[in-house]
Amino acid sequence: MRLPDLKFSEPKTYFHEEAYLCKHQKILIFQTMKHHSIAELLKGNQAWVAHQQQADPTYFQKLATGQTPPYLYIGCSDSRLPLTKFTQTEPGEMFVHRNIANQVCLTDINFLSVLEYAIAHLHVQHIIVCGHYYCGGIQAAFEGTTTGVVDSWVNPIRELYLQHEEEISQLPTRQAKLNRLAELNVEAQVKNLYQTSIMRQVLREDHAPEVHGWLLDLHSGLIKDLNVSTEAWQLYPSCLTANLLLTER
Repeated sequence: MRLPDLKFSEPKTYFHEEAYLCKHQKILIFQTMKHHSIAELLKGNQAWVAHQQQADPTYFQKLATGQTPPYLYIGCSDSRLPLTKFTQTEPGEMFVHRNIANQVCLTDINFLSVLEYAIAHLHVQHIIVCGHYYCGGIQAAFEGTTTGVVDSWVNPIRELYLQHEEEISQLPTRQAKLNRLAELNVEAQVKNLYQTSIMRQVLREDHAPEVHGWLLDLHSGLIKDLNVSTEAWQLYPSCLTANLLLTER
């Protein structure tokens, strides 16, 4: 079998995790992922609609009546990371906010409006902050190779690396270092959630959604629950005082 020629001077594309191993030279060659054309995207939509209607003729009528998603998913913009695929969830189950390296940015009006709408209007029961291994944003922050707006965006991750440099530097491989930084990043973003005014408000009112920190391993497709403990971050003095007053009533 002839192995495909890869020209690394061309724009980078994502690769299948499957690879061909050249037995004699021991070189790992990755097969490029197939990308669909615009026409194929539209045909795919029509085929999916037909399938859904065949399974349930009222599917889209019910979908159009409104949304009551139990989950807010805060994830990375990476094209390999549609969490609905990895969790086999349907449209209407997840309210979604995505950005580079799944940041919970306390000055991002886009994110803050999504968070407030999810909590105050949709009444989501769970918030999932999901990062992933093999994240380009994590790698860019680790290596300091970005410029412009992207460099500013990932700078908090670079600062996170510097805070934990002693721990990370002891890990044996570059990938292990990147993986640990991805985990620390998720933990930091979960903590940031508890610094938003809407989360402090619902904590005071004792109906805050449950927060989860996850990592998706693209090498296996499996999700790892980091079991991030949020108890310490929930103990704001204002929240404790409000809860005591409510208890005394």
